[in-house]
Amino acid sequence: MHPIVQKTLGGLSKEYYFRQFIFGLIFPAFIIFMDIPGKNSTPISVYLLFAVNTTLYPYSRFVYESIVDFIMGDNVFFVNAIFMLIVKIFTMLLCWSFAIFISPIGLLYLYYHHSKQ
Repeated sequence: MHPIVQKTLGGLSKEYYFRQFIFGLIFPAFIIFMDIPGKNSTPISVYLLFAVNTTLYPYSRFVYESIVDFIMGDNVFFVNAIFMLIVKIFTMLLCWSFAIFISPIGLLYLYYHHSKQ
């Protein structure tokens, strides 16, 4: 594998990438499931965007979690589980929706981090 690809796309652990990838599949699956056949034909470009966002979602989520870890530190908050689940789903949806824009930040950081070692 090329060193640039290994330092960026291979920069996350396989377990982390696979876990986040599975979570990223929730949104396109839901959208496709809710599509009414024959009503509106979904363009192939939408499915391409779904594939790109789902593939890049783990890197987008990595950026989000890194920022939250930096801001929150070791603090622990006790909140209502339903509220936390809603917030978690909302942040996952945002990270998936904007993965094409957010993930390059994570890929650049991973390249820098793995080049420094």
